[in-house]
Amino acid sequence: MSLIIAYVGKKGCVMASDKRRIAYFGTNRQALEDELYNGNITTDDELYARSKELDVPIKVSDDADKIRIVGNTIRGEVSTKGTHETKRKRIYGTTNGYQIVELIGSETKSRQAGEKGIILFGNDYAKKQAEILIKRKWKASHSLRMMGDIFEEIFKEISLKTPTIGKEFDILIEQPKFTTSEAQRHLNRTIDADIKVLTKYRQQLAEELVEKNREIELANKIIDDGPIGKVASIDGKMIEVTLNDKTQAFNFNWKPLAGPNQNVIMFADTDDIKIGDKVIIKDEVLCLKKNSSPLSCNIILCSL
Repeated sequence: MSLIIAYVGKKGCVMASDKRRIAYFGTNRQALEDELYNGNITTDDELYARSKELDVPIKVSDDADKIRIVGNTIRGEVSTKGTHETKRKRIYGTTNGYQIVELIGSETKSRQAGEKGIILFGNDYAKKQAEILIKRKWKASHSLRMMGDIFEEIFKEISLKTPTIGKEFDILIEQPKFTTSEAQRHLNRTIDADIKVLTKYRQQLAEELVEKNREIELANKIIDDGPIGKVASIDGKMIEVTLNDKTQAFNFNWKPLAGPNQNVIMFADTDDIKIGDKVIIKDEVLCLKKNSSPLSCNIILCSL
């Protein structure tokens, strides 16, 4: 978790975030995270060196989009991936109003509203440094654009003290004309719609994962040796083969074409073929059993 700074007030909303993402691998990751998030590690080089000492491989990137425009609001999000679900903490800000939403998966766990203020998301060390710098640099009379410039200065200074903050930043400003009551009504509609999009997205991912697992399971059942079926009819080089009771056929998109005891089309390279000839796969080659003459087909043959 890195850092998001948001200002919400009667002028509008300005929000800033870094773009850093750190992925940890290995069983000793907690020790590295503890040192990182309490400020003991101050540079990228120190982070890489310590990860090597603790045998915790890491991947650092600076391409994460943590803030974006949703409707006439700015949404900022920090997330942590658990064993089974992703925990998200979001702030939605607009003129004269904001809401902070906590989700597990796409299920809302808490939701609180406010009218104005400076809100910080991030690890404790980065937030503490941001609070110190905001008190030093902040003036309520500043324009939103100047506030954005101040936020950028703050990020640059903090990035010199901790590798949890990268060197790339995003700053967004929104200034719709809302009263405090209009702001909350707009936020309610925007957030409800946004969470529905998240729910639909997660459902799509789940369906894709199920389909991918199915494809992997079927791929593991591709027949590379053994009986397939028998020739049922012959039309020149084109033959129909009746699959045996342990074989099924799919197209290259893994859509089922034929089940056990059903017919599929194949093509022969020989005229020495009769109805009833056995079809096999031998050494990963589809062929006639009697003379090893190769056959071809545009299907995938799998066991049940």
